[in-house]
Amino acid sequence: MGSKSTAKRADALRSIDAIVQAAAECLGRNPEASLSEIARAAGVGRVTLYAHFASRAEVVDAAMSRAIDRGNEALDAVDLTGDPLGALARYVEVGWHLVDQARALLAAAQRELPAGRIRELHSGPAARVESIIARGRAEQVFRTDLPIAWLVNVLHSVMHSAADEIRAGRLTSGRAADHITATVLAAFTPPGKPVPQPGAGE
Repeated sequence: MGSKSTAKRADALRSIDAIVQAAAECLGRNPEASLSEIARAAGVGRVTLYAHFASRAEVVDAAMSRAIDRGNEALDAVDLTGDPLGALARYVEVGWHLVDQARALLAAAQRELPAGRIRELHSGPAARVESIIARGRAEQVFRTDLPIAWLVNVLHSVMHSAADEIRAGRLTSGRAADHITATVLAAFTPPGKPVPQPGAGE
């Protein structure tokens, strides 16, 4: 009896994993992808999908959670310690790719999930940026006259804009990180102080 239920559980976990992966891929291409498309891509029927997820919102939530977890793993490998200017540049180098990859998925999440849940899902990456900015403020290289939450939002908005410019053919992906870093450093530098060159703190 035990081995049957273990096998059943393993099958269920395989199905869930396939559905979440298919959802991330389908929604990553088209934020309006239907549950039927996601089930087809996962190689399961709609009945199986609904046995594990009660709604489209639950599927989107699981796909978004997976993308954020993968993003956190990528950021775990980045050294964000030491000089805040260098740490910010290293964060941008990896972070903008993650933002670009998850754009369509985020659009799906914004339609299906409450704003509070989206903030909660992004709390890991946001905390990393907050920590870099707080360190930069303490060392007087980043401005203190604007809230940290606003500066985090500025950084992520610039990352999204870079992805838009690449799609429009006005920016190459090879130059995106430099453009983002230069723009954000100008926005983060205290009024009246010269803007440091990207990489100056390395």
